Amino acid sequence: MIEGLTRNAARNIFFGGSLFFFVIFVLLTAHSHYYIVTTSTDHAGLTESVRHGKEIWEEHSCINCHSLLGEGAYFAPELGNVWQRFGGLENPAAARQGLKGWMRAQPLRIPGRRQMPAYDLTEEELDALIDFLEWTSRIDTQGWPPTISG
Repeated sequence: MIEGLTRNAARNIFFGGSLFFFVIFVLLTAHSHYYIVTTSTDHAGLTESVRHGKEIWEEHSCINCHSLLGEGAYFAPELGNVWQRFGGLENPAAARQGLKGWMRAQPLRIPGRRQMPAYDLTEEELDALIDFLEWTSRIDTQGWPPTISG
């Protein structure tokens, strides 16, 4: 023990420090939750179609091959920015048709290329899945996942 530090003083420092850092942890957790709920998520755009699209995403286990906002497998392309890649910011109708055409054309039989299985989705399911992907593209990810530019 440090000279002059009693057992009671050491215990008080330990418990006081533990309590202090626990309070800091709770405050930072609350701040993060507040930020996510109020700033980075588009609650107004969270429609029933978007919810249904997420259910389709989960039902077909898309995350087993694709990543979404950096979470998931890296076998197939990241889909958090697919709406922008298909031109959804400039021409939403064309992006929607392009995504539908892409999904209907699967599997592409190109030698040496990974193949996406064919899913027999209805028009409503395709619309819902695209609504979900469009909604995820509006989440403020603060630059995540990082991209390699060069």
